[in-house]
Amino acid sequence: MTSLLDQPVATSDPILDGALSAFLDFGVRRTNMAEIARRAGISPATLYRRYAQKSDIVAAVGLREATEILADLEAAVDVTAPPLDQLTVLHLTVSTRLRSNELLQRVLATEPESVLPKITVDADPILEIGRGYLAAFLTRLQDEGHLPAYDVRPVADCLARLAQSEVLTPSTQPLTDAEARAFVRDHLAPFIRLAPEGTNR
Repeated sequence: MTSLLDQPVATSDPILDGALSAFLDFGVRRTNMAEIARRAGISPATLYRRYAQKSDIVAAVGLREATEILADLEAAVDVTAPPLDQLTVLHLTVSTRLRSNELLQRVLATEPESVLPKITVDADPILEIGRGYLAAFLTRLQDEGHLPAYDVRPVADCLARLAQSEVLTPSTQPLTDAEARAFVRDHLAPFIRLAPEGTNR
């Protein structure tokens, strides 16, 4: 069986749709493969040909959720806006989507043991999606002359892990738009070496 990283993430997949529906109704631990197959409208044998075990489906659902967050980012970030505005929208969109993700919040509250391995020790597939997006984002800012030349990969990795920490230890009070902008300006912008607004590099 191929790695999940080698498989395209389907935005519309009856198996993943059925699994997500069951996870929301029953939780991950109480959902079995037969229930996923029933909701997907396929036989258990067909399901097992696609996914050898439930943990593979859990991982695939998580990958799709992460991919959908990136699709939201693509729609939210105006690439013609000032770089600080782009970075602020990116930060706010990720924080908001993680905080409002129904599946993530449900399993973290009711059965963290089911999901914590997938977002900690086994998190690399999901982190790789975030790293890839962030590396492309930073590279584009470099190409546009907003950032100096440097290897963006370690910076993208750190930013992806910052988002991971938001999942693991969310703030009790979300930042207001003004507070988020100040955080991005004072901390994230210097970290990616973005010059202050109104200055030239």
